[in-house]
Amino acid sequence: MTWLRRLLRTPEGAAGLAILLVLLLAGLFAPVISPGDPLKIAGRALLAPFTDPGFPLGTDRLGRDVLAGLLYGARTSLAVGLAAAFAAMVLGLCVGLAAGFAGGPVDEALMRVVDAFQIVPAFLLALAFVSTIGVSTPIVVLAIALGAWADPARLTRAQVLAIREQDYVASARVIGMHPAEIAFREILPNALPPVLALSATIVAGAILTEAALSFLGLGNPNIATWGSMIAEGRSVLRSASYLSVIPGAALAVTVLGVHLFSEGLGKALGNDGARAA
Repeated sequence: MTWLRRLLRTPEGAAGLAILLVLLLAGLFAPVISPGDPLKIAGRALLAPFTDPGFPLGTDRLGRDVLAGLLYGARTSLAVGLAAAFAAMVLGLCVGLAAGFAGGPVDEALMRVVDAFQIVPAFLLALAFVSTIGVSTPIVVLAIALGAWADPARLTRAQVLAIREQDYVASARVIGMHPAEIAFREILPNALPPVLALSATIVAGAILTEAALSFLGLGNPNIATWGSMIAEGRSVLRSASYLSVIPGAALAVTVLGVHLFSEGLGKALGNDGARAA
């Protein structure tokens, strides 16, 4: 766990990890802090924050608890962000590894597919996919992953192209190791650090994309999301701006935490890579 110690020694890494841990705990303990359905009507409509002890952050136009929506929205944002990033990373790693290791026509064909996905803005691709297929959490995760896998694929390919020429890879070929074994045991572990550092950025982008889709009414309507909470506050922005400001601030803090964690992780993994070299 040397990289974790190095991560905690960096100010941005420690701050980002602290923010993400708070959000993770808030999401995990949401049923304990605010039991029940966060979308149910719980009190009088448009209660301002800090005016009623039962509703610390107030209520929305329908009388739903803003704090409950915020906590359950954290679960949604983190779950969608992590799931989409995981799917994008797995697909990107597989495509990049295959392209870089095989080379030749396989590399050329796979890179043209990557180029095709990189041409289309990720949000527009997710928007079109969800609008066409339908609205559900798995569909949103898949739509976001489809717009995010190309970058890790290109980065993995670049790493593999450099690593496959190393002496230890040539030695593995000489002793008769199977190509798949060389790819997954000798090359992939050494290509992972920069790609893992990129994963935090993908999580941040996925959280923002999910919020944007929910804001446009293309998120799952049966769960609380920060994007839908921001959209709900638009019509009363002058008289009850907190309905949009509170979830908007939570979204900004989350993305900031992921960005700081990404910076710290990049430095920690970079130090490991420098020491290994």
